[in-house]
Amino acid sequence: MREIDQTTFAAAHRDGAVVVDVREPFEYAGGHVPGAVLIPLRQLASRVAELPRGVPVYVVCASGNRSLSAADYLAAAGINAWSVAGGTGAWLRAGRPIVRGTRAAA
Repeated sequence: MREIDQTTFAAAHRDGAVVVDVREPFEYAGGHVPGAVLIPLRQLASRVAELPRGVPVYVVCASGNRSLSAADYLAAAGINAWSVAGGTGAWLRAGRPIVRGTRAAA
């Protein structure tokens, strides 16, 4: 299982981490981690080439379930992917900022 906790993710995020949100577009628009790029789980296989290699890629969803599957898939594809425990919900509950809308604001 490739999973990291919220504290570790928050530190990586502050340092400019690559973040991929695997939720559906309507979920992403409702509130996402700043800078997160939307790649819905159903599109992940066809878009894996868009992701960088050689750096950690942090995968988020709503609660951490879809992101676990996505991180495992990406790791098998050679990407250093990590699921963020608790997902966007835990990020928000911790009082961290979110962005609403369809753009991945930094």
